[in-house]
Amino acid sequence: MSFPIRQLEAFRAVALKGSITRAAEEMAISQPAVSRLLSALSSSVEFELFQRVSGRLVPTREAEFLLREVERVLDNLGRIGQLTHDLSTRKAGHLRIACLPGFATSHLPKVLADFLSGRPNVTAVLEPDRPERILEWIIGEQYDCGITDEFAGHPTAESTTILMRTVCILPPGHPLAAKAEIWPADLARERIIHTRRDSGFYQRLSEAFALRNLRLGSHVETRQFTAACMLVAAGAGVSVVSEMDAREYEHRGLVIRPFRPDVPHRLSLLRPANARASLLALEFLDTFEKSLEPFRFR
Repeated sequence: MSFPIRQLEAFRAVALKGSITRAAEEMAISQPAVSRLLSALSSSVEFELFQRVSGRLVPTREAEFLLREVERVLDNLGRIGQLTHDLSTRKAGHLRIACLPGFATSHLPKVLADFLSGRPNVTAVLEPDRPERILEWIIGEQYDCGITDEFAGHPTAESTTILMRTVCILPPGHPLAAKAEIWPADLARERIIHTRRDSGFYQRLSEAFALRNLRLGSHVETRQFTAACMLVAAGAGVSVVSEMDAREYEHRGLVIRPFRPDVPHRLSLLRPANARASLLALEFLDTFEKSLEPFRFR
């Protein structure tokens, strides 16, 4: 047996107001309309819903039990209505983000915190790992989006590639700080901290040196720009990194100079190709991409 929602609403309104007249005002419909709704509901349940006591309509004993369930159902429907509204306006839901470890400790947390601040009913998972693992999660549709670099492409993952500016970073008091720009020749005798040799960025940086008959030296190899920034700030050497990461550590005394020629870093935003992205995930990706504007390579 099913009951139209409007019948249940009329039943609750009369029970709370004690009269058809006041229930009609509450529901913004006519008195005959309320009477018809009550009559239809009473016929369905096959017992009297109300009795008149001192001029007021009072629920019968059976109707009192029914009223408890009706209130619970209508309250739940109200919550569902609010939830669907929140979901459609991206104010509720769950967001799963995979990212490189460096992002989890630098730029991304601030962006995510701002994104969540106006969405109290949104929960999130932020999981850092290496690029290979991030791709596995996206292919398996375990995460809504992934933030990685040098994405080579995969049929089950959609990607947006963003070119990011890079800079040379020097420890405080380094002699090269006197130069307005840093070129490969300036770094020929320096202890260089660089990304992994199998990364696309390392290969392009090596080419910039090779075109000038120079070899990119190696003092420390690390996967993350953030680690390179910390090492340079501690005086371990010099590096060429994403400007966005460099600015995060500028307060530690890093000296930041443009590196020439331009060797942009390729940042990739991923999402599953075979799963319909939620409005929440799409809005977050758009928000994150906009946050990169000050550091994009033009």
